[in-house]
Amino acid sequence: QVQVVESGGGLVQARGSLRLSCTASGLTFDDYAMGWFRQAPGKEREGVSCMSWHGGTTYYADSVKGRFTISRDNAKNTLYLQMNSLKPEDTAMYCCAAQASEYCSGSWSLQHRYNYWGQGTQVTVSS
Repeated sequence: QVQVVESGGGLVQARGSLRLSCTASGLTFDDYAMGWFRQAPGKEREGVSCMSWHGGTTYYADSVKGRFTISRDNAKNTLYLQMNSLKPEDTAMYCCAAQASEYCSGSWSLQHRYNYWGQGTQVTVSS
């Protein structure tokens, strides 16, 4: 049974930093591109970032470019999201997902491309 579990969320002041982690089990982690998504209250879920299985290809939403960094450790079956210079508008439930492909592509943010999803971790940024 596949399990995807996020951690690392919390309350942080604007301009602060957080590092999210996502650990997957029950699958061959390096067979999957991995993505981060977020959903703010009253808004649709949106793609934040994607990383291919080998870490060589990454994509970011324009709203987080230059502030967030995605990374992965395949030996630990873990995906990370380093979030710096946080803004109140980054407040959301963040979840990670495993894509049914080894590679991200231009359509990386389409949610139907992802097979397995975690429950999410809440990030709240105060002004």
